[in-house]
Amino acid sequence: MNTIQVVLDSELLRATNGAAKRARVNRSALIRDALREHLKRLRTRELEARDRQGYLRRPDTGRTAAVWERVASWPED
Repeated sequence: MNTIQVVLDSELLRATNGAAKRARVNRSALIRDALREHLKRLRTRELEARDRQGYLRRPDTGRTAAVWERVASWPED
């Protein structure tokens, strides 16, 4: 692991310390977890935006869904 320096205002630092105490982790672990979650949400938003752009460029004609419905149908007993 690498050590970095992050500047926080007093209110955010107090809130961070309180959250770390409640979660029973140290402040660094709390910040690492929060950053991981934030980066995960950013990546999800990027992927969703990419998908939206793709569907705008090539809208589904309805035929694609029909093909998948046939493949996904359950056999009757």
